[in-house]
Parts: sequence; structure tokens; C-alpha cells
Amino acid sequence: MRRRIQLLPITIFTLLFFLLNWYVWSGLQIVAKQSYIQPVFWTTVSVIAIALLYALQGMQQRGMGLFFKVATHTFLVLFVSEILFSLVLLMADLYRATFGLINWVSQHQFLAPLRNPQWVIFGLIIFAISVLLFLYGILRGKYAYRVIKHTLYYKDLPKAFDGFTITQISDVHSGSFSNAKAVQKGIDLIKEQQSDLFVFTGDLVNNKAEEIKPWIGHFSQIKAPYGQFSILGNHDYGDYVKWSNDEVKKANLQQLKNYHHELGFRLLLDEHVELHKDGEKIVLAGVENWGLGFGERGDLQKALLNTTKDEFKVLLSHDPSHWEQQVKNNPSKIHLTLAGHTHGMQFGIEAFGIKWSPVKLRYKHWAGIKEENGRILNVNRGFGFIGFSGRVGIWPEITVIELKKG
Repeated sequence: MRRRIQLLPITIFTLLFFLLNWYVWSGLQIVAKQSYIQPVFWTTVSVIAIALLYALQGMQQRGMGLFFKVATHTFLVLFVSEILFSLVLLMADLYRATFGLINWVSQHQFLAPLRNPQWVIFGLIIFAISVLLFLYGILRGKYAYRVIKHTLYYKDLPKAFDGFTITQISDVHSGSFSNAKAVQKGIDLIKEQQSDLFVFTGDLVNNKAEEIKPWIGHFSQIKAPYGQFSILGNHDYGDYVKWSNDEVKKANLQQLKNYHHELGFRLLLDEHVELHKDGEKIVLAGVENWGLGFGERGDLQKALLNTTKDEFKVLLSHDPSHWEQQVKNNPSKIHLTLAGHTHGMQFGIEAFGIKWSPVKLRYKHWAGIKEENGRILNVNRGFGFIGFSGRVGIWPEITVIELKKG
């Protein structure tokens, strides 16, 4: 029975993939005159599809090793680039179809012009640019750290905290790192900000606590005058890997908590601390992961216990869906929430006034600042990467927020 259930999505995927490539080839054959190109094209497509299916089928037994990464990334690059090529071809075909309809109305004959090779060449240029962008994202983009700064104004900010700065990173996913020199550049950028407070908003690892061990020397370099604070993300609980028993899974989580301490991070587990400056204070709270579809563990009321509704509060909460569901309309005013989780899907465009990523289909607000009901949310695009070993258009982020009274 299990094999039959798996057969249906595999069959649908295979049919759709080869249908896409049939359409791609229908355009390529206009400019590909040599007879050997067609068998080379279909052989290449078939090998990539078979490699992907083999990699996915054996993922649990063989893990996500080199073969898995090569197979899945090759398919992803080809698939996305072919879709872009097909969109160009589709525009050309719609243009041809329009003329055909006009002729059908006027002459009662559907006479459409032949495909123009220039459209195909333009599509190939788009295809090549897409491949190059993906290669850049895999080789360099995933470590192309950038600092994004926000100045946020609050009328009720305690005067002593006017100009107070917070550096935030999120979603380290240390199990994905392979380049210590590149990671250190990101750490150096964090240190250069010299912020008053440092916070990390979850997903230190992909699955297992041991993943952070080689990187403790890097992240433990981060220091701030008012401390370094952290929370857990959905990946930190080990929910996406098979454990021999529950006790081993619990021990893994406890070890991860110990590593937070070793890093010099104060892990906030449904609790808060007070930050004092010149006789005034703000509240910094942190919850365990709470996210729709990703485990609703966090207890916000527990984290805010013994705080007043009007005290100035900063909340660390990994998943931005928590802000939508419980924070923005909470009776106790939470002035600023810092989240991560989305990664901006590590793919999209933020240029020329355009801000788009496929992740917007899942999250109402997936990156940057959002204000509603007098409360502000910042979603960090993530420091690391997972799944797709790269970033295209959505670069790894170090956020610096300055609080201003006004």
C-alpha cells in the first residue's frame, strides 16, 4: 500500500517535468539544427530526472550527502531556468495566437505566424542568466552577508534608551556550513556593529546539537554590553530526524541548550529579563518556537508574567506567524518583535522597487519591517541556509535596529 501511495506523486511529477521539457524542446528545435542535439537534450533531461528520483527515494537510508545535493541542486537549477525559458516562449506563442484569432475572425482561417527564432534566442539568454545566478548563489551568494539597518521611533521609549542599538541574526543552520573563512566574515560584520545588545532568533542547527560544535569558536566571539540572548527555532527540537527513542531526542535538545550557554548566549525559554540603563528599564522576552504548522510550543503569557501592559517590551519569537496570531493584538503592548524562520525562501528579488519571493504565498509578511496596531515586527532573512545550498536575490542578513524616542 505504501508503494502505491508514493507512485502517484512520482508519476505526476515525471509527467509534468517531461511535459515542460517537451515544450522547451519545441522552442529549441527552431535554432538547434544539428541532429545530435535532440538525443543529447533528452538524455541529459532523463539522467537528471532519474538521479533526482533516486536521491529522494534513498534519502532516509543514505542521508543528504554529496550525491543528494548534486542531484537536487542540478534539478532545481534546470527546472527554474526552464520555466523562465518557457515563459518567454509562452509570451511569443500568445502573440502568435492573437494574430491567428484576428485572422480567424476576419478571414475564417486560423493563420498564425511561425515562431520567431529571436524569441527563442532571448529565452536562451534568460535561461543562461538564471543558471549563472544560481551558480553564484551556490558558490558565493549564501555567504554574501549584508547589514540592514532600521531606525524605529517610539513615543513611550524610556529616555535612557534613546539611541539603543540591537543586532539581530536568525536561522544560522550551522549544519549547512562548509566554509569557515566565509562564516568568520559574517561574524566580523556582526562585531563591527558594536551594538548595545545582540539577539539570535532561533534555528541554531538543522537537526542535531552536534552541528554547532565546530562553530562555537566563531559565534562565541560575539559580545555586547547588555548581553547576548537567544531563543529556539523549529529545527532546534530535532523534529525532522528519526531518533532511536524519545530519551535520545530529549538529550539532544538539552545538549543544544548547553551549547547556547557555551556560546555565551542567554537562552530565553518563555521568560523575560529586564535591561536597566540610567535608572530606567526595558523588558526583553523570549518564547519557545510558536508557528502555525511548525509546533506551537511557546507560552507568551508565561514569558510576560509579572510585566505590566505598558512597559516597553521587545519580544524574540522565531516564527512571524506568532506575531500575527498572538502578539500584534495582545492586551499587553509588545512594542517590537524580532523573528526569522522564512529565510525569504533564499530565492527572490528585492531590487528596482520589487520585493518578491515564493515564500509570500505562505507568510503574510516574510522579510523586513512591518507595523500594525502600534506594534512593529522585523523578520530577519536568516544568516545561514538549509535545503537549497545557496541564496539568489535574498542574501544572508545581519539586522541592526536603533531605538529612538520620538
